[in-house]
Amino acid sequence: MRKGAFPLVFFIMLLLAACSNQRAEITSELPSQASAYIQISGSDTMVNLALAWAERYQQEHPDVRISVTGGGSGSGISALINGTVDIANASRAIKEEELQKAQQAGYNPQQFVVARDAIAVIVNPQNPVSQLTMQQISAIYRGEINNWKELGGENRPIVRLSRETNSGTHVYFLETVVRLGNSKDKTIFSPDTLLLPSSEGIIAEVRDNPNAIGYDGLGYVVPEVKVIAVARGPGEPFVLPSVETVNNHSYPIARDLYMYTREQPRGAIKDYLDWVVSREAQEIVVSLGFVSLEQSDVGSKTAKLD
Repeated sequence: MRKGAFPLVFFIMLLLAACSNQRAEITSELPSQASAYIQISGSDTMVNLALAWAERYQQEHPDVRISVTGGGSGSGISALINGTVDIANASRAIKEEELQKAQQAGYNPQQFVVARDAIAVIVNPQNPVSQLTMQQISAIYRGEINNWKELGGENRPIVRLSRETNSGTHVYFLETVVRLGNSKDKTIFSPDTLLLPSSEGIIAEVRDNPNAIGYDGLGYVVPEVKVIAVARGPGEPFVLPSVETVNNHSYPIARDLYMYTREQPRGAIKDYLDWVVSREAQEIVVSLGFVSLEQSDVGSKTAKLD
């Protein structure tokens, strides 16, 4: 070895050792990866609530990571059946054909009621119409009433707004309001109904269009739109949606909100679902304008699907 080579090699070895120690110290300071990862998809009505739940839960359980996306109740249930998510959010009950698909795939879906919601019928604040019966709303969306003057308003054409067909809110409104709960009625929305992809989209259009009528979950309603008081039928009282009127069943357009799993939940998924129905999580429900399980008279929080 040439003279002076050994000190140079020794210096390089010391330098490499120091770098190695520094890398070890940096690595030890990095946060450990989550031990559980839960994927959730579905209802756009529930997406803000689901995001708020996930954020709070992860703060308290840093070993769990939760991914939440929207896309509609139908999309969420399809993703659950396909095995690409762990939990489906739905603003409607699972359909019989969806349940059959899940069972054919070897699954036994479980249903959890996690909150309640009222669907508010909304118009532009300039619209003088403030009250409608269920029958009148049905006639509007069937295309049988086409001008606001037929309802005591101004001589203006009615612009109908709805959520898209993969939305659980769309399905619920179709079955409960447009078809008035008649399971044999196969009426669909009037062909000129504008289908919008989000709750925020309906709010924005109603706010800006004096001819528009739409519907949205109560948690999305803002002061810039006017909420219609709804009566079950002619001669019945007109009622505005609220926590109180949902609970006393006087408001006719109210529903449960659901989470679905493929099987009986276990491990991190079970822990999360148990937390969702806890007092802490249900306080978030109230803060976002929905009706909590503690406020409502919802009986079973879970249901066996046959």
